[in-house]
Amino acid sequence: MARKAIIFHGTGGSPHVAWYPWLAARLAARGYAVEVPHYPTVNVEPIAEFLPKVLAAHTFDEQTVLIGHSGGAALLLALLEHVTVDQAVLVAGYCTPPNDEDEPVLQPAYDWRAIRSHVRDLYFINSRLDPYGCDEHQGRAMFDRLGGTQIVRDDGHFGDHDQAYDEFPLVDKLVD
Repeated sequence: MARKAIIFHGTGGSPHVAWYPWLAARLAARGYAVEVPHYPTVNVEPIAEFLPKVLAAHTFDEQTVLIGHSGGAALLLALLEHVTVDQAVLVAGYCTPPNDEDEPVLQPAYDWRAIRSHVRDLYFINSRLDPYGCDEHQGRAMFDRLGGTQIVRDDGHFGDHDQAYDEFPLVDKLVD
């Protein structure tokens, strides 16, 4: 079975911004089949309506690695209630509203036991300097419920409209 990686962009993002194209090329060079889907309604459409579309659009198995950034990382929590994968890397992820904005990507509650049982290796990468509140406290809240590895940096939102972040060697190194 071939290894696969799916990289989910964040709210208002696209597959062509930040470090997503760089990471996709790096993983492809290592033999991964890489998908970087475009979901313009991530964190716009309510998760109860959005999640079935994502589940239907991809295949997930024990050889799959999920990588999500911001709203895409929050999406991974909902996905992991339903699919079993090898690894998940949540970059600037969150499990509760990180600020005063509406967050339709969040579920009212999560089945933390199911999520934990559906992923072998789990990483949370958050920044103390995240301008949207997707900070180390959000990472810690997920880590406390799920275990895994929490990595805390001082790197803003790890890519944004005003933060160039064209490469992300840390994520490349974490994916095995």
